[in-house]
Amino acid sequence: MNVRTVLPSAGYGIRCARPAESGAVAALLARSFADDPVMAWMFPEPSHRARGTARFFKLISRQQRPRAGAVRVAATRGGDLLAAALWSGPGRWQPSAARELVALPGYARAFGVRGLRRAAEVENTLQESHPEGPHWYLPTLGTDPAFQGTGVGSALVREQLAHCDRLGEPAYLESSKASNVPFYERFGFRVTGEIQLPGGGPTLWPMWRVPGSGGGHEPAEPAPVPPEG
Repeated sequence: MNVRTVLPSAGYGIRCARPAESGAVAALLARSFADDPVMAWMFPEPSHRARGTARFFKLISRQQRPRAGAVRVAATRGGDLLAAALWSGPGRWQPSAARELVALPGYARAFGVRGLRRAAEVENTLQESHPEGPHWYLPTLGTDPAFQGTGVGSALVREQLAHCDRLGEPAYLESSKASNVPFYERFGFRVTGEIQLPGGGPTLWPMWRVPGSGGGHEPAEPAPVPPEG
């Protein structure tokens, strides 16, 4: 078996991210999105992409954290992060104008002054395509490349979808890779169209999940072990 696909022997658990883990969460997401088409579009200079992507994810995870349970991680007992997911509950997916204004200097540091326009175009396009009505939104899911294919990302998705099913609430996401569409379809998400980013940018696939449509109650493999602390 490839050593890169072996989970820690002590197991892992799913929990809310801790404030002190914002840097680790951002670094994990930056690694997992290293070849993402949208990240490559927003950070076209390869030499700046890793640092800019890490800054971007640190910023948006900080914006998510005030919302209860919004940043969730799969982590070992020792605190090593394997995967992370950012969720927004019904009516909370869009930051307030005040919060966006406060975050503007952070966006400028992440993208640079020239890159802010392209980043704003991406955000505006996604917001214009966002569905109305109450739903849970998954803007970001990432697994450390060393643990992709082990089930930790699936465990994060299933945990929240089980909650959606209990509440009878739908879920929504945009897949930035066509190859990831089948992954989300396993959980009951269905493609509803295409989103073309302006200026020759990449395509995204919006996906909607009706509560109770599957994937929310299947156990992760292997079964996770709750971490201490």
